[in-house]
Amino acid sequence: MKKSIFAVLLLLVSLNSFAHFMWVETNPVGKINKKQDLKVFFGEYTYGVQEKVNEEAFGKMKNFTVWVISPNGEKNQLQMQPGDLFYSGSFEPKTNGTYTVVLNNNKIDVVDYTQYDFGIFKTHYHATAKVEVGNKANETAGVNPEGMAIVDLTKKAHTENGEAVFKILYKGQPLKESEVTIFVSDLWSKKINTDKDGIIKFSLPWNTKYIMEVTKKEEVPGSYNGKDYGFIWHCATYCIPAVKK
Repeated sequence: MKKSIFAVLLLLVSLNSFAHFMWVETNPVGKINKKQDLKVFFGEYTYGVQEKVNEEAFGKMKNFTVWVISPNGEKNQLQMQPGDLFYSGSFEPKTNGTYTVVLNNNKIDVVDYTQYDFGIFKTHYHATAKVEVGNKANETAGVNPEGMAIVDLTKKAHTENGEAVFKILYKGQPLKESEVTIFVSDLWSKKINTDKDGIIKFSLPWNTKYIMEVTKKEEVPGSYNGKDYGFIWHCATYCIPAVKK
């Protein structure tokens, strides 16, 4: 009996670790020539879990890159500094327009979850955040040719009781009729399916942080760092922060 209980607890811990994701937080409103701070987290937001940077779980995710894409399409990599619960970085907008902050992490060791009937796989994380400078909102850039990307199509700032509109891309093409999960704090979540054009729409009933997550298995085997895998598990996220009053 004790061994059975221990096995169940081990399974729950392992699956919870697998369910973690990376996300980017930043103020959605920026100003020209003013430092725009951003943070990178790893954990499960709805469960209040934020892994510590110097511990094993986040350490396995450390080989990520963060870029900012300017309104004119210029792409610049940002230098990220480790803290306690997150990495931090910044940039200074130089013109009005929509800036897209993009995190990409395709350098994660192969994981063997055959004991949980999930297989041997490689993980690819991608996260996006939006910064508006000026009064004209445009869609964010969708730049992940090897995996998934969440594009914000909303034509105005996200506000309480407003509507959010997004397109989900997979290797540059709309990901149609696929499940997207919307998380807020305290274990609340909602699942929505994309339409035939890869678009989802949902309301924002509360002034709180929302995090979107969408995943997909790419059933193509390969090898990474000398280890074979059976498929790639893609995970993309997007954070809508609470509106500051």
